[in-house]
Parts: sequence; structure tokens; C-alpha cells
Amino acid sequence: MFSPADRERMAEALRLAEKGLYTATPNPRVGCVIVRDGEAVGAGWHEKTGEPHAEVLALRAAGERARGATAYVSLEPCSHHGRTPPCVDALIEAGIARVVAAMQDPNSRVAGSGFAALRAAGILVESGLMQDEARALNIGFVARMSRGRPWVRMKIAASLDGRTALANGRSRWITGPEARRDGHAWRARACAVLTGIGTVRDDDPQLNVREVETTRQPLKVVVDSRLQLPLSAKLLASGKVLVAAAVEDKPAIAALQDQGAEVVLLPDARGKVELTDLMRELARRELNEVHVEAGFKLNGALLVSGLADELLIYVAPSILGDSARGMFSLPELAHLAQKRLVQFADVQPIGGDLRILARVLN
Repeated sequence: MFSPADRERMAEALRLAEKGLYTATPNPRVGCVIVRDGEAVGAGWHEKTGEPHAEVLALRAAGERARGATAYVSLEPCSHHGRTPPCVDALIEAGIARVVAAMQDPNSRVAGSGFAALRAAGILVESGLMQDEARALNIGFVARMSRGRPWVRMKIAASLDGRTALANGRSRWITGPEARRDGHAWRARACAVLTGIGTVRDDDPQLNVREVETTRQPLKVVVDSRLQLPLSAKLLASGKVLVAAAVEDKPAIAALQDQGAEVVLLPDARGKVELTDLMRELARRELNEVHVEAGFKLNGALLVSGLADELLIYVAPSILGDSARGMFSLPELAHLAQKRLVQFADVQPIGGDLRILARVLN
């Protein structure tokens, strides 16, 4: 169905889409290449919300050469009026003869209607080329659109024996500078960085992106059931902060608001923050990827709740011993059949450490 040339052009479209890794959110990362008579005559990628989509930029670059050409696009062209006009209208008006898309748009406002409109206009439409790569690039957008929750990636720095901090809470630094820099790159692509009040007390993190260049800082989210966040916390000094709480302590809320933070009340029956409701709230705010940098208690709670999708673990060549803190606080298992399973997606050295990317299966 698809030729080697088709695959080469789609790979180019995906490379363009990746340029929006840090900036396109809440929109998907999309790239487009327009080819006529074997020559690329136009290319574009979506940079950020409110600006032209990849297809429109590629058509502008192609001009009249777009007539009779093939458009390779990493996601189904939009068919609805949002912040910008529909891309299908632009493709039809330009006289595109063939559209090759990597995948269908999971957004229910599109979800096949873009393909249908193109076909109704007499354009040949083919889909599914390099679909897995396209989904991986927009895994957060797909998650939010298909299930109403962001993609949750949990970052953990641990010793070889799986310890993340000493018994007194100290954890700086288990891994080396290369791993920390790499962690900031993952932080930068996320829409939000989530932590717990315990980590704030122990480490007083800034939770911003410093080690890589970015024009956008992710939202900082703190799970703080009893509103114990110190007003002197470094994370309050800059950027947007959302505090998820379980008690309506009006003086504490007012004090945090005076610091520029926003407080949302999401109590569960035990007086803790209802984490599923928190994820739904983040999705409502159009957040695609959530990057978790928390302690073993919140890590365990997210895992038990079925809210952790992916583990980003940096393993250092060191041993801290049984007295140190582990990765997850989990209920004791009576049988090995109760173990939680993951699937290794990628393993590679980062400086002197080892980076493991694993998908949570159950």
C-alpha cells in the first residue's frame, strides 16, 4: 500500500512535528510535507495554539505547486472551526490530489470526519503509515481525547537497589548531571509537573525547567491534602501553581492565592485528595502529559489507583540499603500473581546512569 518514498516523507513529517514537542500543547504535535513529482515543495509544523496548523504552513510554502500534489501529514487534518479554520478546507482549495496521514485524530470533533470531507471532495486518502510513531509523539493528546485523562509519566531517580532517598528524606543527588539534564527535557515536554507535599518539605524543589531551553514552563501541581504548603516554598516563586487539597481552610487558601497559586478542592472519603478527580481536572484544563516527580507515597497511590501510565527511571550505580526509601509505598502482596507488570520500552545509558522507560500494564 505504501512505498519506501511514502515512508521517507512521513518520517520527515514526523520529524517536523517533533519540533512542537515543547510548545504545541494543548494541541497535538503535527508535521506536514507536500510532495509533487517526487519533490518536496512545501513543509510546515504546528508550533503553538492559535497559530497556523502544519498543513496551512506547508500549503503556503508550496503555493501553486500544491495542485495535484500529495500531502503527508502526521495526523488527520482537522475538519472543524476551532481557534483556526479547518485544514481540510485549505487542502481542498489548494487542489491537493492525495493525503497520506499517519493516524486518525482521536478528538471526537474530528475522528474520521476530516478524512470523509477530503474523500467527498475527490481526494485520495490513505491512513496508517507510521501510526505507532505518530501515537507515541502525541501520547498525551491521545490519552486525553480517548479517556478523559492525561498521560501520566512518573520520573524516579533510584539506586541500583531501588532506593530513592535516605531514611531522613535526603535524595540529592542519587544520579549524575547528565541524567538530571535528561530529566529536565522530559519535564519540558510535559504540560504539568506534579509532586506531593512530602517532597516539597524534604527537597523544596523549584519544579521548573532549567537544564534545557524552552519557551514554556509547565504548570506546577502539588498534592497537599491539608494545605501545609509553606509560603516560602521555592516553587511558589515563579510560574503557575495549582494546589490540590482536601480541606477548605479558608485562611490557608487565601494565603496561597496571595502568592499567586490556585487551590482546587478534591476530597475523597478518607480526607485525602481524590487522584482520579485530579487527573480529570487536569484534562479539563487541556493538559496532555503530566510528569510526576514525587515521593514513594504519592508514587504508590498513583500506581494503586491505576493512574500511572509510564515509568521513567534513572538507575544510578550505587547501593543505599534497606533503611533508605523505596520507589513505591504499596500494600503487601500475599501471592506473586498480584505483582504489577510493566513492559520495557527503552533502556539506554545516560552519562554514568541507566535510563529505563517502561509502560505500566496493569
